[in-house]
Amino acid sequence: MNRDQAYMRMLGATAHMQWNIAKMLEAKAEETEKARHWICNHITAASFLGDQTQLKQTAQINEQVIELLDGVNKMSQGILSVMRSVLPKSNEGGGNHDGDDEEMLFGGMGDMN
Repeated sequence: MNRDQAYMRMLGATAHMQWNIAKMLEAKAEETEKARHWICNHITAASFLGDQTQLKQTAQINEQVIELLDGVNKMSQGILSVMRSVLPKSNEGGGNHDGDDEEMLFGGMGDMN
């Protein structure tokens, strides 16, 4: 297997991983929406024995969200490292954002926005 084939294989695996991440986030968003709906309709201030209990429950929910975001961030960092190793390095040497990099990435396909 030559270098180009290895890079294409890495990019294919990265695309597959991104698709899986998107599916997981989609499922998590649906689950979160159901949980939000249930919480809004069933949990009131009277559901807790005191402010401390309410604060503790809220912190647990927020910790779960933070763990999810941390996991997504770690996967994104992995994808970024693959992309950095595969994509050609710019000869400019600086953080030049005049569109040349996008043109090189997308083969001059025009504005992708």
